[in-house]
Amino acid sequence: MYFFKRLRTRYILHRHPICHELWAQISNSLVILQGMTAVEKAHLRELTTLFLHQKKFVGAQDFHLTDYMCVVIATQACLPVLKLGMSCLSGWLEVIVYPDAFRITRDVTDDSGVVHHQEQTLIGESWSRGPLILSWQDVEKDMFGKRLGCNVVIHEIAHKLDVLNGSANGFPPLHTDMVIKAWSASLSTAYENLIRRLNLHHSSCINAYAATNPAEFFAVISEYFFCAPEVLHTNFPDIYKQLLLYYRQDTLSRHLNL
Repeated sequence: MYFFKRLRTRYILHRHPICHELWAQISNSLVILQGMTAVEKAHLRELTTLFLHQKKFVGAQDFHLTDYMCVVIATQACLPVLKLGMSCLSGWLEVIVYPDAFRITRDVTDDSGVVHHQEQTLIGESWSRGPLILSWQDVEKDMFGKRLGCNVVIHEIAHKLDVLNGSANGFPPLHTDMVIKAWSASLSTAYENLIRRLNLHHSSCINAYAATNPAEFFAVISEYFFCAPEVLHTNFPDIYKQLLLYYRQDTLSRHLNL
């Protein structure tokens, strides 16, 4: 079975390669990829090729998607799984892209059992077994690192990884060489301290949205791990260590070697 899987992968990479000029343009302009080795980029290109072949890209509201846009999104979606493997991104098919932030309406039941219609404006969303939904305007902003520690694609992919354990709770499936207690203690302590600081109206060194719930905390610290590792390592060294063990990438060394 493994042999046929490898054969299928080689077939896809050979028959559906990303145009060299397009890959060079995107890989050189994406800030999040700076500092990666040539070997890492080559592997990322392969994963990106497989992602483009496996997923269906859909432009919402008649938004026209170009090859450039699709490769930009796919490249960033594959970065977190560079050392984890494409199987972590299986079980769902569509990538839906809006031109900019989009509005959704949901029915929310309060503690009294009363249903309320709640409207939200989002730049990204990730469903457990459903699509990855993104705002292109925000994807484009994040390409050039205009917002410290922000990357909507990384954020939503972190949610996809989180739910592999069954629910979104900031606890993705850990590797066998990782200590569950160390992960739980590091993230729980930092999460609770963040909530405490915000309740006292103190400033936060990371996006306050991380205090929404444990799932959002994991997604936000994943953004910082890839986009602003210096901030994460300086303020949350224990969390940086846990994410280094989980993602198996030393993003701080990449940034320091620029």
